[in-house]
Amino acid sequence: MKKIVSIVFLAGMLFGQAQTALYNSGNIRIHEEGQLGFHTNLINNASFDENLGLAGFYGSSLISVTGAFAPVFFDTEIANDTGVQLNTSINVANNTNFVVGDFITPRNSVDIYYNFLREAFYVGSGDGSKVDGYATITDQESFTFPVGDSQQLRPLILNSASQNSFARCAYFFEDPNNPSTFPGFDTALKPRSINAISNREFWRLEGSVSSSITISWNSRSDITALAAEINEVTIMGWNKQAGRWLSLGNAAIGGDLTDGFISSETFVPDDFEVITFGSLAEPEDILTLDNYFISPNGDGINDVLVIEEMELSPNNSLRIFNRDGLKVFEMINYTNEFGGISNVDNLVINREQGLPEGVYFYVISLDDLGLNYQGFLYLDRD
Repeated sequence: MKKIVSIVFLAGMLFGQAQTALYNSGNIRIHEEGQLGFHTNLINNASFDENLGLAGFYGSSLISVTGAFAPVFFDTEIANDTGVQLNTSINVANNTNFVVGDFITPRNSVDIYYNFLREAFYVGSGDGSKVDGYATITDQESFTFPVGDSQQLRPLILNSASQNSFARCAYFFEDPNNPSTFPGFDTALKPRSINAISNREFWRLEGSVSSSITISWNSRSDITALAAEINEVTIMGWNKQAGRWLSLGNAAIGGDLTDGFISSETFVPDDFEVITFGSLAEPEDILTLDNYFISPNGDGINDVLVIEEMELSPNNSLRIFNRDGLKVFEMINYTNEFGGISNVDNLVINREQGLPEGVYFYVISLDDLGLNYQGFLYLDRD
């Protein structure tokens, strides 16, 4: 019978000053409410699963995870500003708390990744804490991959038609013509309807289920080198069968040339090698309305979003997105219901407390009039 030992460490504890690694040969389990704090490397050469407590990675020195077996943690936390280097994968069944530092995976090995299992989610991701390399999901339908590089979080939002048995994503701040870890994808091989393709960055996404995606850009993306106006921007993918770039469509777009997002039409990720931004030779028409301000503080002034033009078309729809393009609100036949609370089943945490203060993008469809509009709104919490 295998011996099970419950090891409980608080976040500040060390395993011992002389110890350079914790070696698991099959006698560790984190029981419910147990806390195992790693301040040193983990060599995992046996099953490390059925855990119910917290596994945290702490300190200021790089921690590596190696071994023949991928551990399966329940809750995971990273508070290590140098990061955690994965040389074997990590699976998480429940919550990942990104505090500071990255989980780093080698980009030349797609088989090493940070995996979010069926019910797994995360909080706290940002430029200072994310997955720098490959993040994956198991048995999830929709997910926002918290991926980026060493400098920035560059998430990709996946919305699939059904559950993905497995999907994988990584971000590369590299020229797709000459990437560092696999053969290039010539941006000159494109349809005549496409004016240009980004040489600044790309995402690699794998999945077998029909899906749409949302990706965002910022000043580092240099969209102004691609397009003169936002309605020229589109999403491009390198099609494996055609051996060239093809457009993935434009289902929704918001923002400006400095900060914005775009959503694709439906496609199968496994049909494409990499994904990035492109610009259309003939821009699509995008109508804009005013920018709006709401402050849901109960004073009766700007407590909800009122768009008067929607009253002209009772058959309408409203979608609201955050700066990364994550949809936070959606309603058919909208009649002034948005007061800063998300109604979308995604990774919005503490939904009842309301969305955080900041800039959001809205997209409306006036079906009776055959018109679509977009614009900004600012949510104030004072």
